[in-house]
Amino acid sequence: MNDVRPLTARAEGPLAGTAPIPGDKSVSHRALIFGAMAVGETVITGLLEGEDVLDTAKAMRALGAEVTRDADGTWHVFGVGTGGFSEPETVIDCGNSGTGCRLIMGAVATHGFATTFTGDASLRSRPMGRILDPLAAFGTRAAGRSGGRLPLTLIGTGDPVPVEYTLPVASAQVKSAVLLAGLAAPGQTVVVEPEATRDHTERMLRGFGAAVEVAEAQDGRVITLTGQPELTPCRVAVPRDPSSAAFPVVAALLVPGSEVTVPGVSRNPTRDGLYTTLVEMGADITFENEREEGGEPVADLRVRGSSLRGVEVPPERAASMIDEYPILSVVASFAEGRTVMRGVGELRVKESDRIAAMEAGLNANGVTTSSTEDSFTVEGRGGDGVEGGAMVATHLDHRIAMSFLVMSLATRNPVTIDDARPVATSFPNFEPLMTTLGADFRGGTP
Repeated sequence: MNDVRPLTARAEGPLAGTAPIPGDKSVSHRALIFGAMAVGETVITGLLEGEDVLDTAKAMRALGAEVTRDADGTWHVFGVGTGGFSEPETVIDCGNSGTGCRLIMGAVATHGFATTFTGDASLRSRPMGRILDPLAAFGTRAAGRSGGRLPLTLIGTGDPVPVEYTLPVASAQVKSAVLLAGLAAPGQTVVVEPEATRDHTERMLRGFGAAVEVAEAQDGRVITLTGQPELTPCRVAVPRDPSSAAFPVVAALLVPGSEVTVPGVSRNPTRDGLYTTLVEMGADITFENEREEGGEPVADLRVRGSSLRGVEVPPERAASMIDEYPILSVVASFAEGRTVMRGVGELRVKESDRIAAMEAGLNANGVTTSSTEDSFTVEGRGGDGVEGGAMVATHLDHRIAMSFLVMSLATRNPVTIDDARPVATSFPNFEPLMTTLGADFRGGTP
């Protein structure tokens, strides 16, 4: 294993330039999986080539699909058809990716063979029970560590039954796993979500030719999938990831005098919560050249340094920005007044306990916080600025790592993260891209 890599960041002046963000991670995972379940060749451009997505590509190969990459970054997936996966000869290692692991579990659950899953230390600590419970309704069985943790063997069913399932928590991963399992089941699989979550799966299923209906009902959104379709291969243009875009966007907001453009960012309304919140806080962000690419709404973001104020973030917004709360808590540290984030209990079971990790890091750098199981409050320093100067533990979490590197650009004293290696899981060119905007990265002291 490589040595840990402490890192710090500074900005000697305003940030400026254009930040071409990598492709959306959620769409990239799904493009590979649906391409592998279609009949024929799917062509993917703009795929995020971070470790998480590359692990999903390896998994699709292990399940029998042919997955190749051209020198120009175009990917080709030659699928095996719905229900056509073959039993893998090796363990499926999903690395750090909870999304990849849970979606692949759904995809293989309604195949009549066993698949063993593992991952890195972070993923092995994360609960999979929320996926295993609805998959069991199809006829799937599982054997693993306590709490449904990896390593885990999923024993699929070759004779699945359709399922109607109401999500107990707002989770696009659970919804998607159930829909993926429903592809190989007869009849109609129905998922009811009380709160809307990111809808990339529904959009992409339609793009690949599946019959998916979405209706609003008294108890939430009702998604109905007709099983056993023949998925049709297609071209997928992956939009740029709004979760990754958050880091240069926030950096530009926090460093006075900055002006940064982030082109082609997904404006999918189920992913747009952070940007809604930033505008409410007084962020100078304009959304230009709004258009549609690959079935997803996108826009170019122009961001300028801004004076910000604390806000209350409502719980119903959590599902549309669940990955962005770490970087939002950094924004809140520099705002005038208090920011309260509610409905964020899901952060406790991400790559790390993100509330605890952010609290510890913010407190060490002079920011006052408080939290409950389902809320997180940050007392903004506003015009007083944030002291900084501390070493922060990232807990192998890429979003914690990038959040504190962005924070370091605007603190009085530089902030050091204990290990920058996890950044590669979702944003492999983070450092060179931020350097082109004016950031300066240097090795820290472990």
